Amino acid sequence: MSRLRSSIKNLSTAIVGQIFGIIIGFLSRIIFLRYLNEEYLGLNSLFTNILTIFSLIELGIGPAMNFSLYKPLAEGNILQIKSLMVLYKKAYIFIGCTIGIIGILFTPFYTFFLDTIPNIPRLTYIYWLFTLNTVLSYFFSYKRALIICDERRYIATIYRYAFYFIMNVAQILVLCFTHSYIVYLVVQILATLTENIAISRKADRLYPFLTYKNKTFISKETTKEIKKNISAMLMHKIGGIIVNSTDNLILSKYVGLAAVGVYSNYFLITDAINRVVSQFFSSVTASIGNMNALRTERNIEKLEKTFDRIFFLNFWIYGFCSCCLWVLFNPFISLWLGSSFLFDHFVVFVITLNFYITGMRKSALTFREATGAFYYDRWKPIFESVINIVASIILAKKLGTAGVFLGTIISTLSTCIWVEPCVLYKHVFQKSARKYAVHFVLYTLLSLAACVLTSFLANCLRISNVFLSFICKCFLCLTIPNLLFLICFYRTEHFQFFMNLICSIIKQFLAKLKRTHN
Repeated sequence: MSRLRSSIKNLSTAIVGQIFGIIIGFLSRIIFLRYLNEEYLGLNSLFTNILTIFSLIELGIGPAMNFSLYKPLAEGNILQIKSLMVLYKKAYIFIGCTIGIIGILFTPFYTFFLDTIPNIPRLTYIYWLFTLNTVLSYFFSYKRALIICDERRYIATIYRYAFYFIMNVAQILVLCFTHSYIVYLVVQILATLTENIAISRKADRLYPFLTYKNKTFISKETTKEIKKNISAMLMHKIGGIIVNSTDNLILSKYVGLAAVGVYSNYFLITDAINRVVSQFFSSVTASIGNMNALRTERNIEKLEKTFDRIFFLNFWIYGFCSCCLWVLFNPFISLWLGSSFLFDHFVVFVITLNFYITGMRKSALTFREATGAFYYDRWKPIFESVINIVASIILAKKLGTAGVFLGTIISTLSTCIWVEPCVLYKHVFQKSARKYAVHFVLYTLLSLAACVLTSFLANCLRISNVFLSFICKCFLCLTIPNLLFLICFYRTEHFQFFMNLICSIIKQFLAKLKRTHN
């Protein structure tokens, strides 16, 4: 129950914060495009992706160290926790400095990823500001991991979105009064640094032993395990960065920087949805890790049952969201930014399909991270990366924008979508993944049926008012997929579990409200 309460508290805080973050993020994008243009937007995405590739130097230390913290936190081993945090601090200072050096040395080469040099003044200074922001993100922030692993993610979430909101408001004011992209980036840098210092001080207050000066040591067994996990996570880090960060680079090189700018608006929407949904998975990760740290035969069965429930919720969320994206993507962007920022329907279909396939991996990835099973599929990201780059470049030359994302879909289907659950079931649940495969196919067919039915009904609408038509389509997206899923699953154990959970939360909230009123 304590794990459940922690997860609910983390989740509710994250969702509220994410909603405010999305609203201010969309408003900021409108102001950005009013005072700058899509080339600045494309440059923003391009430099972000280049610096993300440089973060390979992190070597997957973050997830590996997080996993190492679950057991000492569950056992209350303060000396072990402090030892790990000292190691974490040294590692992240080294990583930040190294990324800074690599970023500066790469200065003469970043133009390789531009099909033509944009008419943007002080291009190199802008690149250096992006590099500085990335470097500063590693300083002081290592203590955030301790708060999150201790099932107190809601604290880190409050700090994250408070500073994110302040940063966006300040950037909006900067663009309105100065129209300066340079000052816009300086505000981002100050927000990153201030947030990291604030979360570091909060961690010191929550865990006073972090400030003690006594020497601590890490056992050889723990060191060996950390090195093993880091070596595995390095592979995953390489794969994740290449797959997620090269799409914009390939798009910029073979299609153009303007296409990167247009796609960034679609990405802003899918990323906003992913961020909201990811809050659920992030909120339960520490609780799963805590459960796995005290593993018994009974706990393994409980872990599998928990996974089945989370996978069911994973399907419902991403099936519903994918249906909404397919029907509402272009109508929303047209209302938001105008028809000049739209892709054709085939590109929208490919982006939506990529969103669904990637999203359906969330539950398996969450359990892999929480249980430390990432070592067993460490070679998978290498094959995924090679397939992704080759397929995306070949298809980009033939199909343009759609080809880039088709390459990503091909790499995911040929590796991740089956390797990750097989590893999880074999090494954590100790059984075949056949049940998972059956559920995945069933869930995908139902999601496809929901998309086809909703799209058909939306196309039948004959409403001349654009805004009213969009509202009606929203209503269809809200009702049709959920009604279809409800008809199919309302009698199942998974659905009943979440319904009972929701009813219990509502009853507790009403009871608390009544006590407060009295």
